[in-house]
Amino acid sequence: MALLRNLVLLIAACWLALIGSAAWAQGPHIRASLLAERPAAPGETISLAVLMQPDKGWHGYWSNPGDAGLPVTLEWTLPPGASTGALEFPVPQTLLLQGLMNHIYEHDYAVLVPFTVPKDAQPGTVLPITAKANWLACTEAICVPESAALQGTVTVGSGPADARFDGWRAALPAPLDRQGTFAASAAGWRIAVPFPAGAAIGDPHFFITGEGIADYAKPQAFSRIGDTLVIELAKAGFASPEAPLSISGVLSLGTGAKGESLGGIAFTAVPGTVPAGGTPLGKGSGPVPFSAATLVLAILGALVGGLILNVMPCVFPILSLKALALARAGSHNAHVEGVAYTAGVMLACMALGAAMLALRAAGTQVGWAFQLQDPGVVALLLLLAVAITANFAGLYELPGLSIESSSGTAKGGWLGAFGTGLLAAFVATPCTGPFMAAAVGAALILPAWAAMAVFAALGFGLALPFLLLGFIPALRRLLPKPGAWMERFRRAMAVPMGLTVLALGWLAWRLGGPAYAAGAVALAVLVVALLVAIGRAQRQGLGTAKWALPGSLVLAALALAVTPRLATAGPGGPVEAGLLDAKPFSEAALAEARAQGKPVFAYFTADWCLSCKVNEAAAIERESTRDAFKKAGVVVLVGDWTRRDPKITSFLSQQGAAGVPLYLWYPAKAAAPQKLPQVLSADFMAELPKG
Repeated sequence: MALLRNLVLLIAACWLALIGSAAWAQGPHIRASLLAERPAAPGETISLAVLMQPDKGWHGYWSNPGDAGLPVTLEWTLPPGASTGALEFPVPQTLLLQGLMNHIYEHDYAVLVPFTVPKDAQPGTVLPITAKANWLACTEAICVPESAALQGTVTVGSGPADARFDGWRAALPAPLDRQGTFAASAAGWRIAVPFPAGAAIGDPHFFITGEGIADYAKPQAFSRIGDTLVIELAKAGFASPEAPLSISGVLSLGTGAKGESLGGIAFTAVPGTVPAGGTPLGKGSGPVPFSAATLVLAILGALVGGLILNVMPCVFPILSLKALALARAGSHNAHVEGVAYTAGVMLACMALGAAMLALRAAGTQVGWAFQLQDPGVVALLLLLAVAITANFAGLYELPGLSIESSSGTAKGGWLGAFGTGLLAAFVATPCTGPFMAAAVGAALILPAWAAMAVFAALGFGLALPFLLLGFIPALRRLLPKPGAWMERFRRAMAVPMGLTVLALGWLAWRLGGPAYAAGAVALAVLVVALLVAIGRAQRQGLGTAKWALPGSLVLAALALAVTPRLATAGPGGPVEAGLLDAKPFSEAALAEARAQGKPVFAYFTADWCLSCKVNEAAAIERESTRDAFKKAGVVVLVGDWTRRDPKITSFLSQQGAAGVPLYLWYPAKAAAPQKLPQVLSADFMAELPKG
């Protein structure tokens, strides 16, 4: 079949050449040259490069050109004792024309050839090398057979290398150190390729080297199952009824978020088991299918996550003060404040979710709580926490958080409740609760409207306790009766908010370094001074000073625009080995540990993630965990997401999580990781290697 196909293509090429004789007469449309990597010692093997440079609009072909075309072929004339190896082609591109799939290069490319210098060559000798090259140059309309007598030399000895070979070698597919497996399916072939779950992949395509196995032009399907990539190919129309002994080829990984090439891998698959299921990938596959059950579970998970956020130290004080203010005000307009507070919370959550989806659609790798990876936002949060703490401490009155405010008065009302809802949702994101990362992660694979429903459910869960207080008088009656104790309670609530301030100050140091943290703290001191002056004016019956709002806006602008300039650049915070001797997470480190057959515990954390730090203190950084992991030879990898890190964000998304914490357990011989609960215990971690 291969001979017949090539004969047909050659006849077609000659016919098209006659039609395009005017263009042919202008000279070669792909210029070829022969280059040596560097001088070489006797018996040493170096690389030669056949550099192919197509004119604009023309292209050459890969070793298997696909449904049409011919690759470059070489007939060597070498010095006695010299030898060459197999041609090494870079990762190709696809070109579909009139139902025919072509494997091509529309840009300059180099075919590398191993060349071994004769063992008896004398140093200083210049070895002449000649190759008769033939290839097919095509546009989308015509094809022209071209040829050239290529000449080059290799000097026997030592000397500098041609720097271009580094780039040409990087364009070659990386050989996979493990075999894949393949099995027949109703439509064709399913191929399982070992491929780390954390490895980036764009719009993949599998270029098969064998002929008569697959239909090149039929769509290919890709899915990921943990550390396995599954490729589905359609059988060729003239395929042999017998299964091939192996299937080999090059998997192009496509392009990344910024348009950069992700390269490719070369592998061979043998008959074996191919897992079912997985998460679909690839351009043209459309939105990832989802069921109503998936959406319902994601919404319920977000709702529960929002409810749990109410007991976190950065939210509970605000909720408590608003609830007591509502109880003191009685039933007058309670439902109005409940709705307004809910609207503020849901609007903030949906706005953050929409911003995350928009940034991801634009190619920026971000996840939930992405704003906490921005030094300007953290500085602003620090100032807000300081302002709330000062209010709780009684330094000044903030109408929306005042116990004295009542519904319908100038100090309270729906506007204050709405603003408080916005504030509560904004400051809640550092206190990531259980179930929330998984629920928001599910939103990333849903259509936009469904994802927004998940974010709305998160906000609704956060606002639900206050909403119920607003609409159910019996719940308000369960609250303690108003009295002098409320002022003492308010001041007590300054303690957890003060701890939040300290935590944000520590985060500022971890996120941007000492200079940035010092700048943020200096602004916080100015905020306190401003609020003290405002409080003095309020106690004297002068109301809020006219310069209070401009002063607040100036300090906020300084926090957002100036302090980030003091932050130390670079993604990720410093990783501390701790008791488990953890190493920084990377795809290479994960692949290396997996290749060695060792169990791996990979966890992803951030300094602003409260539940992450609780798990680390209570379950991970424990002597019992250390001893169990050491006995089992577990490799521990930690991904620090304190600062924005596109690689970690991409890995989280591939695991179905939009944020941290994420805990993965890779058993020594299992193909896919186990996703662990978001709430860990010391006993659970100690028993993990035994399972």
